[in-house]
Amino acid sequence: MLQKVLVANRGEIAVRVMRTCREMGIATVAVYSELDRDALHVRLADEAYALGGTTAAESYLNTEAILAAIEASGADAVHPGYGFFSENTDFARAITSRGVTFIGPPPEAIEVMGDKISSRIAAERAGVAGVPGRSETLATSEEVVAFGNEFGWPVAIKAAYGGGGRGMKVVHAPEDAQAALESAQREAQSYFGRPECYVERYLTWPRHIEMQVLADTHGNTLWLGERDCSAQRRHQKLVEESPAANFPDEVRVAMGEAAVKVSRACGYVNAGTVEFLYQDGEFYFLEMNTRLQVEHPVTELVTGLDLVEWQLRVAAGEALTFGQSDIVRRGHAIEVRINAEDAAGGRFSPSPGLITRFEQPGGPGVRLDAGYGAGDAVSQYYDNLIGKLIVWAEDRERARRRLLRAIEETVIEGVATTLPADTIILSSEDFVKGTHSTKWVEETLDFSSITSAPPALGETDARVRRDVTAEVNGRRVNVTLWVNPEEGTAAVSTAAKPRRQHHAGVVGSGSGNVTVPMQGTIVKVNVTVGQSVEAGETVVILEAMKMENAVAAERAGVVSAVRVTEGDSVATGDVVVTIE
Repeated sequence: MLQKVLVANRGEIAVRVMRTCREMGIATVAVYSELDRDALHVRLADEAYALGGTTAAESYLNTEAILAAIEASGADAVHPGYGFFSENTDFARAITSRGVTFIGPPPEAIEVMGDKISSRIAAERAGVAGVPGRSETLATSEEVVAFGNEFGWPVAIKAAYGGGGRGMKVVHAPEDAQAALESAQREAQSYFGRPECYVERYLTWPRHIEMQVLADTHGNTLWLGERDCSAQRRHQKLVEESPAANFPDEVRVAMGEAAVKVSRACGYVNAGTVEFLYQDGEFYFLEMNTRLQVEHPVTELVTGLDLVEWQLRVAAGEALTFGQSDIVRRGHAIEVRINAEDAAGGRFSPSPGLITRFEQPGGPGVRLDAGYGAGDAVSQYYDNLIGKLIVWAEDRERARRRLLRAIEETVIEGVATTLPADTIILSSEDFVKGTHSTKWVEETLDFSSITSAPPALGETDARVRRDVTAEVNGRRVNVTLWVNPEEGTAAVSTAAKPRRQHHAGVVGSGSGNVTVPMQGTIVKVNVTVGQSVEAGETVVILEAMKMENAVAAERAGVVSAVRVTEGDSVATGDVVVTIE
């Protein structure tokens, strides 16, 4: 069995992995950026090592810093979580080349399936049909236009090395192709470290259904059951459940067997997910995620399996102790993601800040996987997932009602969250009947009843570094402390800072001074001095929490000043463009 696992991630997935490791008697190692010095995953780990830097590129995507932490800690295995390096072939090889176990599939399987284009080809060779699309990367927007003209509009541009809706843009007309491709490439580079994208047909009313697989090094590959992840916004999941509603058992078995074929075709080992689009009784291979999924808890609750435990056991060379016929799915589980987003008006705008209050739900069949607690900061530099609320019950309707009750008990203050939107989703007649699709949230639901987010706190941590000499058990050591400037080397207070106004959406101020409603980085400036603009026209694109947000003018006029350039960091309320 593994002795010490370094979790090369942060937030709730790092906490999730560490908890199972602790139950199994495995020591854990955390890594952290400068902003995550006091994060929950750091506090729970047996050891923790600083990566330095603030952004993901400077920290959690810094291979050399992570390798140095592995060497310093003596960890014999690395769990990548999801996101960051979880589907990066070079990182997996860098780990295994040092004799350290990578808790995931072989690098060769990541190489085939981590690239969404080669995964389409592998699935086709295994006899599993995919959504019609180009099995090569896009060089120009003209290729998108040509594909759309041939297969029909809209089409979807997707990150070749991505997943989870990051780097995905829907193009409705030829004139939108260039801007959409550029935006998809920027998001793909920011989140996955690779800008390559491809194009495929965009189905009209599909359901997103995925199949959990588990494979060991002894030739056993099993499908554990499906998850319906159709409730999405911005092509990112909000609600997931297992089993899928109104899903024929013969289709379930066929999809499970197809997932096994795809897995075996790439020599897959460990836990993984094969994703499909399902429409009109037919399913199409979408992609394979060569990692643990965010929504894995719903599968755990209906099967009784701890998927992280089996990830660790398989990585240690153990064989699965059960076969396909032994897998029994019981009851129904539903999960909602708690993201730091303001859903007022259906905008789902990023809402970074300090969590000042976090009351967690309880009761029968309720599980909360969170990476934050009261006093923790949700940073603009990382994904905005605060946690996941999951429930289990004997049937779907009981699970739905239980989840609504659990949401009512959950109190989070300081940042806006998606919980009000989750309540609307779960209460919708379409969801109750199980007739929703991936486009349903954005095209059908009404979020006008959600009021604007309460005032949120700004980015935390105005602390400064102090290098001091201390004596520990009589031994002289040099240590670094992070303290409030006015406190010298005293302990850092966790008391809430003064509140600031947090705008509900990514829009201009209406006064002629276009301001940004949150901290972030300017990735594109769309206007120049002297240019005429209309109300609602995008003037700059702001990246915050790994999402691109259009900042629009609220009045028509002529641009008299542009105060930012691409790459500039901005704070809440900064004026970026002036219109007269």
